[in-house]
Amino acid sequence: MLTVTAHPVDNTVILSCQGRLVRGEESSLLCAAVQHDGCDVVLDLAGVTAIDAAGIGALVSLQAAGIYLKLMNPTEPVRAVLRLTGMETLFEIREAKSIEKLIGPAELSSTRA
Repeated sequence: MLTVTAHPVDNTVILSCQGRLVRGEESSLLCAAVQHDGCDVVLDLAGVTAIDAAGIGALVSLQAAGIYLKLMNPTEPVRAVLRLTGMETLFEIREAKSIEKLIGPAELSSTRA
């Protein structure tokens, strides 16, 4: 099962994902959760325990649809699948303990004003 929680920050939406990003409802749920309104999309994958070909396919489909994805904090199983499939170079991947480190303090502080 996959749960996705949206955290809008200025022109960015951070989607915190928990569970498995695999074939079936899970990959469809992710695609539905990404509503592209000209915002940057960051997927926080720290809570994703597994990803399969359908999960990778969902990420690639979103990218092909013109939605620029940043992947944040992928777990080792997710990173291993990205590496094995050659998809690690397709996405911007970042390790960040906080949103501020990911999108920058200037952008974050402007949303708090």
